[in-house]
Amino acid sequence: QAPSPAHPFGTDDVGRDVLLRCVYGLRVSLLVGVVAALVATVIGTAVGAAAGGVGGRTDRLVMRVVDVFSSVPHLLLGIFIVAMFRPGVWPVVASVALTHWLSTARIVRAEVLSLRSRDFIDAAVSGGASRCRIAVRHLLPGVLPQAGLAAVLMVPHAIWHESALSFLGLGLPTHRASLGNMIQSARGTLPAGDWWPTLFPGLFLIVPTLAIASLAGVWRERINPRRRSELML
Repeated sequence: QAPSPAHPFGTDDVGRDVLLRCVYGLRVSLLVGVVAALVATVIGTAVGAAAGGVGGRTDRLVMRVVDVFSSVPHLLLGIFIVAMFRPGVWPVVASVALTHWLSTARIVRAEVLSLRSRDFIDAAVSGGASRCRIAVRHLLPGVLPQAGLAAVLMVPHAIWHESALSFLGLGLPTHRASLGNMIQSARGTLPAGDWWPTLFPGLFLIVPTLAIASLAGVWRERINPRRRSELML
């Protein structure tokens, strides 16, 4: 049925309410996106902090490993990972998390290298502070805002990644409401002129992405007021 007061987003080809399925599908996508972003941020922060904090050969070796993983497209590597398990939420979370920590590792490493050159780090070293104390008291608090911003920016990317896997039939089971599954199952209705089963799930992907991107922009201005003043000039 087309959109009506009884069904604002219409119904699909078997009579299910598209609005309710979009809401449930967005809930699943947000769960996958948030959990995968948190796991990827933890991995990336640990790898980047270790590379930047230790330096030397360890830094070069770790960053070459990051470059190798970065040379493989995220979606292709994600398909390889998720294909080893049965369709479900947690294989998708693992697939997204294991393919999206690379950018966070680079950001955290660059921030750690910047902090190591600051005067207060030299003062702490001169005062006899151990490497562990410097990492916990000075380096880790300095990289947390950047790591948090990377996690927020990763959420919409993870949502789109999950939707792409579900669209290809490798993500969530086909009977479970997911935005990717809904778009995939609605492709056959477009030639008949039924546009609503495809349009509204797509909007449920785009609107949260724009909202989270706006939130990340505000966060970026708060943690970097110098850049904000330059933009105002």
